[in-house]
Amino acid sequence: MNDKHYMVDIAKEAIAEVFAKHPLIDREKLLKEHPELAKKGAAFVTLEKRQSLRGCIGSLIAHRSLLDDLIENAKAAAFSDPRFPPLSEEEFKDPNLSVEISLLSEPKPLPYNDIEDLRSKIKPGEDGVILKLGSYQATYLPQVWDQLPKFDYFFASLCQKAGLSGRCLQEHPQIYIYHAQKIT
Repeated sequence: MNDKHYMVDIAKEAIAEVFAKHPLIDREKLLKEHPELAKKGAAFVTLEKRQSLRGCIGSLIAHRSLLDDLIENAKAAAFSDPRFPPLSEEEFKDPNLSVEISLLSEPKPLPYNDIEDLRSKIKPGEDGVILKLGSYQATYLPQVWDQLPKFDYFFASLCQKAGLSGRCLQEHPQIYIYHAQKIT
């Protein structure tokens, strides 16, 4: 099925359940109508308010059904993103609040020799990137290239997001790439 907008509806219903304080999602019906939701999947749920980030939580690795991943990550993006206070019911009803789903492919290691080699292998706008160095890790979805289109700024920001120096590429961190199907 090409139209996956129903996944945005699932995310919105998952958030609405928290305010309603009772289940709203008919899991059996959804799984019958969309059997792909029963397969393991990794998804990020991004909330934006007036084109500004309002919450973003997801899974890098498929470890539960796509339906469960969508539901749990929608709730986490709305209520547990440490960068923001929990979403209020008023904000949730605001027509300027948008929900975006990113379905992730399995991350693959990207071997590279040095920064220039990495620069030649990364595809801005296409590759989502996971950066790991010791116990530090961060990721940016492919759409972050829209805000940080230059390689140096993208990676400096990603290093800082991981809690490292903006020049952490000099320490040769592990890099993994993945792709994302964006659903709005």
